[in-house]
Amino acid sequence: MTSSPSAAPPAASPLAAAPSSRRWWTLAVVALAQLMVVLDATVVNIALPAAQADLGFSNADRQWVVTAYSLAFGSLLLLGGRLGDLVGRKRMFLIGLVGFAIASALGGAASTFGLLVAARALQGVFGAMLAPTALAVLTTTFTIPKERARAFGVFGALAGAGGAVGLLLGGVLTESFDWRWNLYINDVIAVVAVIGAILLVPNLQRTGPRPKLDVPGTLLVSGALFGLVYGFSNAESDGWGSPATWGFLAGAVALGVAFVLWQRRAAHPLLPLAILRDRNRAAAYASVLIAGIGMFGVFLFVTYYIETTLHYTPIRTGISFLPMIGMLVLAAQVGTNVLVPRFGPKVMVPIGMLLAATALVLFTRLDASSAYAPDLLVPLMLMGTAMGTIMPASMQTATLGVDRQYAGVAGALVNTSQQVGGSIGTALLNTLAATAATDYLADHGPITAAVGAAAAVHSYTTAYWWCAAFFAFGAVLAAVVFRRRSQGLALHTAHVQAPAAAPEPVAV
Repeated sequence: MTSSPSAAPPAASPLAAAPSSRRWWTLAVVALAQLMVVLDATVVNIALPAAQADLGFSNADRQWVVTAYSLAFGSLLLLGGRLGDLVGRKRMFLIGLVGFAIASALGGAASTFGLLVAARALQGVFGAMLAPTALAVLTTTFTIPKERARAFGVFGALAGAGGAVGLLLGGVLTESFDWRWNLYINDVIAVVAVIGAILLVPNLQRTGPRPKLDVPGTLLVSGALFGLVYGFSNAESDGWGSPATWGFLAGAVALGVAFVLWQRRAAHPLLPLAILRDRNRAAAYASVLIAGIGMFGVFLFVTYYIETTLHYTPIRTGISFLPMIGMLVLAAQVGTNVLVPRFGPKVMVPIGMLLAATALVLFTRLDASSAYAPDLLVPLMLMGTAMGTIMPASMQTATLGVDRQYAGVAGALVNTSQQVGGSIGTALLNTLAATAATDYLADHGPITAAVGAAAAVHSYTTAYWWCAAFFAFGAVLAAVVFRRRSQGLALHTAHVQAPAAAPEPVAV
């Protein structure tokens, strides 16, 4: 087995905690916080048209309501995860919850476009503290393999279903109340989560010296992630030939290389490279990245199709995704409790990728005359099954066996992979779809309403085919890189079954 942070026995870890009798309540609190972060992306998207009409900003400015959040969130995730490791995960979890709630309240009360964008950026900052810390709390709370599988089944299901829940909730809030409630709803969730965290989330115990923060590494990786997210976001609006697009992407690559070189010699590395040398863990991060790219095609283009082609209301659009959510939750529970322990991620993740690719091929058959059932319902349910197979298995493997002192940064890498995947998907698929629509209109003139509608459906179909290709590639990658069960999860299990004793613990 290649070297990894899990190679040392548990007793060597400076962080330790016995299984808590309140761990299932801890799961509920952590899951609630994760749901708040995940659904925030799509719930705000539903509110954008109403917010634009109220605050009077242009179509060109509209993207910054989304981009401001993704820039802050994506570039600060590794820092947020490491801060949780350094100053205490419960403390960072509470800071993230409170800060996210304050930022959401500011956004809901925004009277100008600038204040709304600033509030969204602040949401991203505190979301970057909250998301990886939530996963780290889960990783260090559930140390018994069978219970860990159940916990990650719930967590992975929320990670996959949160976007669809946001569509439904956003539609209800926008139609029944006001667009501002799409931000205020976070405060309602946060209050419950904060009370639960104070009462139920245990303090992790630390022994030994407190490691230092890797400031140069933090600056390098934050700059690289900022450049990557901004570059892909800029490609959506200005095109791939824009100097701002390729300049930021080139800068991101340069800073990323410098970050890796620095981590090899840093005394207290922000991201110990041994975490990535483990094949199973590297394959898990890659799978989450690919799933993030592909899922964007479902949530964005299927939503466009339902609302603009089938002319569903926002609430009805959200309800349309419920069968997908149901299948996702069911597949996540069956997979993590029954199938992954028996077959391992080497079998389950490629199967999930192939199911997703099949669902997207079925989406390509949709046209203006398609019916919800079975034309749309079948691929939606198949997509839910696929994501419920991919995400929990990948997320569990990505953090399995990591030394407790690195659990935060390992969890941050999961969120980083998903966020970067979503950013890549946003720019790449939107650009491909826009090009396909333009070419279709050029070949089918004169332009009429019917031709315009057909061009839109053609653009969605192009995006579906590309998403299917991503998932097919992911199936091959996962099948090749993941170890067989006897070489992967089983080797790590011994390290996480029994928690280490904590001599003279000090609460952090």
